[in-house]
Amino acid sequence: MKIVQVASELFPYVKTGGLADAVSALAGTLAERGHEVSVFLPGYRAAVDHPLAAGAQRTLGLRIEMGDTFMTGEVRSFSPAPNLTLHLVCREEFFDRRNPYGTPERDYEDNHHRFIFFCKGVVEAMRFMELRADVIHGHDWQCGLLPLLLRHTEQRYGITLAMKTVFTIHNIAFQGVFPMRSFYRTNLPDELMGIDGVEFYGQMSMMKSGILFSDRVTTVSPRYAREIQTAEFGCGLDGVVMTRADDIVGLINGIDTDVWNPATDTLIPANYTVDNLTGKAGCRADLLKRSGFDPKFAGPVFGMVCRLTEQKGVDLVLANAEFFKKNDVRFIVLGSGDKELEAGLRELVAAIPSRVSLSARLDEGMSHLIEAGSDFFLMPSRFEPCGLNQMYSQAYGTIPLVTRVGGLADTVIDLDHNPHAGTGVLFHPSEEGVKAGLDRALTLFADKTSMAVVQARGMHSDFGWDKTAQAYEDLYGDAI
Repeated sequence: MKIVQVASELFPYVKTGGLADAVSALAGTLAERGHEVSVFLPGYRAAVDHPLAAGAQRTLGLRIEMGDTFMTGEVRSFSPAPNLTLHLVCREEFFDRRNPYGTPERDYEDNHHRFIFFCKGVVEAMRFMELRADVIHGHDWQCGLLPLLLRHTEQRYGITLAMKTVFTIHNIAFQGVFPMRSFYRTNLPDELMGIDGVEFYGQMSMMKSGILFSDRVTTVSPRYAREIQTAEFGCGLDGVVMTRADDIVGLINGIDTDVWNPATDTLIPANYTVDNLTGKAGCRADLLKRSGFDPKFAGPVFGMVCRLTEQKGVDLVLANAEFFKKNDVRFIVLGSGDKELEAGLRELVAAIPSRVSLSARLDEGMSHLIEAGSDFFLMPSRFEPCGLNQMYSQAYGTIPLVTRVGGLADTVIDLDHNPHAGTGVLFHPSEEGVKAGLDRALTLFADKTSMAVVQARGMHSDFGWDKTAQAYEDLYGDAI
């Protein structure tokens, strides 16, 4: 098949979260399986300057209609692997910036213009490059207008650019909602401004557009596909999602085992396998040392890597500060985000610097080391569409402590509910639930035999992308 993937981030060129990892792995696996895959990405500074993009060539000049004016740009293309071509949609005014979406304090005020331009740039590139696809697959709100813009262009010029469109909801909490006055930049028919179009409480929702107007809708776990059809998890779009109930399917993301594999990982100080965990002990010692702790510490080490947001349950962890004060444990956190939550973690570090460490930054190498060197990985998310770290953890022999939501519940087997197959600890997303999960971890750590058994089960789990890629192949084929 000829498959076009469109996303606002892609590992290793630009990454703020799991979206980049998921799209990169999906596109790469589909290419490895023999499909002709094209990926469109905004021409961010980080992507244009990335060493892998050094050979990128200007393949097309763009002149994009944006309301009552035209804006120029260009497409730069290169092939990082067989059957895989990456196209960067460039316009310096929009994408030559340090961050993809905004500063830590606020989003860029022109994000609606930026991603309308991006989606239009993708469609125009497909038209002029005569890139006829079997499927075009857009990811999250930044690509929500893509199905509409694509079909509108096809009607306008009497051509076919893609047989079918697919839209994936990675996180319905981020919806691309903007003032309706920005709709004029789309140059779409006015009737699409209504409730049966992109209108959402008087504003324009790009996420709603993707859900309503794509041929198929997917999300990143079966449980999350059900959850977002409820008021509790649908973030106001549950009614819209329910209208597509027959077309929505939850497909678990995989993990890129070329990148996340303790046997071959180049970002950790020692490699190891399920049959020989000696290297994990070395990673543990290095993690403790780099975090300012005694590398010979024998008690439990808890790791956490996430955006510092309420979604990720950081406030629930802070509410359990007494656990870390009363128990001889080490807690190592990597992440940035909400300044109040970051300040709360810094206060905890100041109160017990011998037990808690915070690295408030993005650091790919440190994230690998935390996965490899921790005994337990803490993910107390209030909601989690899929999550990747709980799968990374199991692959690295680090036991996940997760809430019973979304993809976490789909990929971790609770040890209490199924002692003979359990791979981790599940709990309710609340202050009390987190406390119960932490206490259960202490009990498990004290039982070295059970601890080793659970580690081995996790490392034997198969979270590779082949199964997921096959599921997407089946979905594409069925849609066509």
